[in-house]
Amino acid sequence: MPSSSADSPHPATTELEVRPFRALTYRRRDPGHLARVSSPAYDLVTPEGRERLAAADPHNVVRLILPHVAPPPGTSAPDALRRSVGLAAQTLRRWEVDGVLERDPEPALWVYEMRPPEGTPATVGWLGAVALPPAGSRAVLPHEDTHPAAVEGRRALLDATDTDLEPIVLAHDPQPEVPGLTAAARRGAPTLAVTDADGIRHELWRVTDPGLVERLTAALARTGAVIADGHHRFAAAQAHARTRSGTPGGHAVLALLTPMGPGGLRVLPIHRVVPDLLLDDALAAATAGFRVTDVPVDAGAAGGLAAAVREWLADEAATGILVSDGRRLIRLGEPSAEVRASVPAEAPAAWRGLDVVLAHHGLFQQLWGRSDDAGGVLVAHSLEEALAGAVARHGLAVLLRAPSPADVAAVARDGARMPRKSTLFVPKPRTGLVLRPHAD
Repeated sequence: MPSSSADSPHPATTELEVRPFRALTYRRRDPGHLARVSSPAYDLVTPEGRERLAAADPHNVVRLILPHVAPPPGTSAPDALRRSVGLAAQTLRRWEVDGVLERDPEPALWVYEMRPPEGTPATVGWLGAVALPPAGSRAVLPHEDTHPAAVEGRRALLDATDTDLEPIVLAHDPQPEVPGLTAAARRGAPTLAVTDADGIRHELWRVTDPGLVERLTAALARTGAVIADGHHRFAAAQAHARTRSGTPGGHAVLALLTPMGPGGLRVLPIHRVVPDLLLDDALAAATAGFRVTDVPVDAGAAGGLAAAVREWLADEAATGILVSDGRRLIRLGEPSAEVRASVPAEAPAAWRGLDVVLAHHGLFQQLWGRSDDAGGVLVAHSLEEALAGAVARHGLAVLLRAPSPADVAAVARDGARMPRKSTLFVPKPRTGLVLRPHAD
């Protein structure tokens, strides 16, 4: 399939359509500068982390993805959002005028390699503008729920800047031609390179060769993809496109496409924190639906509680859900028929068997009476964050095993959605290395 510019509306196709685009990048490309001005994805940045990143460099991209405005007292939430995204748009325009950011002269695709330390295999994919599929298409499948408020925040930012400030991540079906094309494109020195704070080496090669681009886009058009990361940004891009009918570039989204399976992403668990819930009260309610047992914790061992959790998570034969108040560790196993009945029977089997589904439907909602919102159930992206959050919020950490990539794909292809923030695909692309403006 011939490649096309990212700056035109997509035709009514059900294929995965990937387009080259004219990137916006930092003019200074030395690794030290890129380390200071880049950032993790917006939803992984804590308030404290946001301030550290902003202090690291006056041009750190966090000032665009998480603009900070102190609105006057009494300002409504919509007005506060408008002020915030307006600041981001002004900052972006100023950086372009001042030459901090520069636009590529011609469209390109980008090979993106992420190499973790300590010999972990690298993940390699392609950055491109992926056309937003028409209604009914199965070219790009979500697997998680979204929250309207979070989607609205990203949509407002997209409306204000008309720029994809960070990529979503898609896991595409295996395609035999893609690895060879990727290897051919990675010859020579990378265009951009940086090592992040976690020791992950990010290297990107800008690819403009028309023959290679056309072969690559044709190969990817024979695949479908599952959203691995960026459900809220994808939904925001769809909402943006509906309000920008006919606007160049608004009918595509910046995406990193990685293969499903070998050479692709790994899935880590995302845990939960239930604030203001005493362990004894929680266990008293949980006994109505689970078998409750204490998990031994060697207080003298290095890591103590965290080490016991990691050992359990690494055991492929382990079952159940772990709960901790930061001191004790409890296993909830053997869910009752009543708990299993709380999971919709008409849902696909791949969805009903997930720990995160059972926790949300059977534990949080049925037994603990907690709604799945930002106040009732908090998200923790790491074990340490979950355990610390349980102590700080006078509540409980609920520790979950990660679904497999095959589970994620099966849920998506069955048309089902996991609860929000059910999967943590790693490694993550670095925000700020490549941006995609929607118009010339």
